Amino acid sequence: MDMYQNILVVIDPTTEEQKALKRAIDLAERIHTARPDQQINITAFFSIFDFSYEMTTILSSVDRDNMRQMVIKERQVWLDDIISATNCKMKITSQVVWHNRPFEAIIKQVIAHNYDLVIKGTHQHDKFKSVVFTPTDWHILRKCPCPVLLVKEHEWPLQGNILAAVNVGSDETEHLSLNNTITTQAKNLAQLITANVHLVNSYPGTPVNIAIEIPEFDASEYNSTMQAHHQEAMRQHANSFAIPLANTYVEEGLPESVIEQVALKIDAELVILGTVGRTGISAALIGNTAEHVIDQLNCDVLALKPDGYVSPLAD
Repeated sequence: MDMYQNILVVIDPTTEEQKALKRAIDLAERIHTARPDQQINITAFFSIFDFSYEMTTILSSVDRDNMRQMVIKERQVWLDDIISATNCKMKITSQVVWHNRPFEAIIKQVIAHNYDLVIKGTHQHDKFKSVVFTPTDWHILRKCPCPVLLVKEHEWPLQGNILAAVNVGSDETEHLSLNNTITTQAKNLAQLITANVHLVNSYPGTPVNIAIEIPEFDASEYNSTMQAHHQEAMRQHANSFAIPLANTYVEEGLPESVIEQVALKIDAELVILGTVGRTGISAALIGNTAEHVIDQLNCDVLALKPDGYVSPLAD
């Protein structure tokens, strides 16, 4: 399987340090070292929008367009300076577009130019905002058709740990396929950055309402059966990828809690998980496991989509 060849880096104009660009260069250099014949393209990208230019009535549409182009050109110079300061030997292309919805601009770029990885810096979101207002990160996670790497402050040390979050208890084709994709990506990246792969899987505890409504329900037996089922499924999955059982974790609890606990325990530099696109009220209010996890982790997160996923912005 080819590693990433066409990388889109989302630039944050509000910060001095461009974590995402730094990570992209590091990753690209490692890929190039491993496969010198492989061409890797990096595009540094961001969208800009100033509502005042759209609202003014004293300018003609041509004047407005000229002003927009002037702003874009100024930002392009700023971006080229940032790229130049990295002293990267690889060619990095810069691109600035005028768009009022950053996530749409990013995803449309991915679709138009077949990027195979988006890298974006992230930080702790205000919990209230992440429930009521959906930040750019969440939109990208839900709607971007290619893998998304959200970068935090954690370094990638040699012989570090990558944690792949799988759902081995399910026999649904989509979950099984996604488990294989997640684990394959984890192994490829581990080889690239000289890290160890660990697998984590959570399973639900006894449903409280069943225990209350059915007095003869044996909660202890239910838990034991559930645990045994997930442990056996994990054993088979780990064996098929030659991952030692000592590097597997099967824990009772919510996925976001279990993933966070194990990531902290092994000091993971990268967590890889699957995310499915969700829209509407449920997505805004509940979010999904990937979103809950990302807020709680202090390391990078790589979110992958199921095979065949089509972005709602594709048409």
